Amino acid sequence: MEEKKKHSLLIVDDEKTYLMELTKILSPEYEIYAAKNGADAIQTALELSPDVILLDIVLPDMDGYEVIYYLKSDERTHDIPVIFVSGLTEVDDEERGLHLGAADYITKPFSPGIVKLRVLNQINMVEQLRRIEQLSMTDQLTGLPNRRSFDERLNAEWRQASREKKPISILIIDVDEFKNYNDTFGHQQGDRALQALALAFDKAPKRPVDFVARWGGEEFIVLLPLTDYDGSLEVAEQIRRNIEELVIPGSSGPESKITVSIGLNTWRPGDEFTLDKFISGADTALYNAKDKGRNKIWHFI
Repeated sequence: MEEKKKHSLLIVDDEKTYLMELTKILSPEYEIYAAKNGADAIQTALELSPDVILLDIVLPDMDGYEVIYYLKSDERTHDIPVIFVSGLTEVDDEERGLHLGAADYITKPFSPGIVKLRVLNQINMVEQLRRIEQLSMTDQLTGLPNRRSFDERLNAEWRQASREKKPISILIIDVDEFKNYNDTFGHQQGDRALQALALAFDKAPKRPVDFVARWGGEEFIVLLPLTDYDGSLEVAEQIRRNIEELVIPGSSGPESKITVSIGLNTWRPGDEFTLDKFISGADTALYNAKDKGRNKIWHFI
């Protein structure tokens, strides 16, 4: 069984004694990164994205208040919980740290047990938030990413394709005559058909960068970065054929089959496409595939 990856902590303290003590306390349970000044702390947080940061206030180059200000101002580090671990024991010091967005405040000298529990509290909250985020990005019926998840991925891949002048393709896939299917076999069987269709995507050629999502209803969408027209047509045909050959078992009734129509669009360097036109072009191509008899692939011209 694969060993579970440890959560990571960034400890920021210029005093070697405290840095070593915190490392000794926490290293059995966590992957430890260390920084001795504010600039290194910010850079390490950006590069390694630790799960939690333990931050001293008194540092040689900038104080911990400045560090947390920078961390909370950058979207890449904004959500990392920061626990101040400081020798400043005045209420005003703690209040200022919490006001700037710290998740907790531990005073030196500290109890190892308290440090472990405070860190564990933050790790548990991080895990809970990640589970909630994952649920919000997943279609509950099929287990595929949902439209929100796809929109985020599409925006990132579109920017990269535009920046690097690389082709990118998109497929919009719609189940043919799905209303009739539901009317014939029932909505529960319709759900089974969508679940079976989602599993069929795994049988098509797929790279780590390719992304499949449920677009809504009986529509699915596939993003193919670094893929030209020929490559996307090959993937689309494999998907269409896999689904055409798919046999969907009934819970107590007969087996059934479905087909899909696919609209395809490819952006190439030099094309005057906006992102909206990129999607609407595939949607137009899908309409044409339906209009030409269904169970077909159509490319936007």
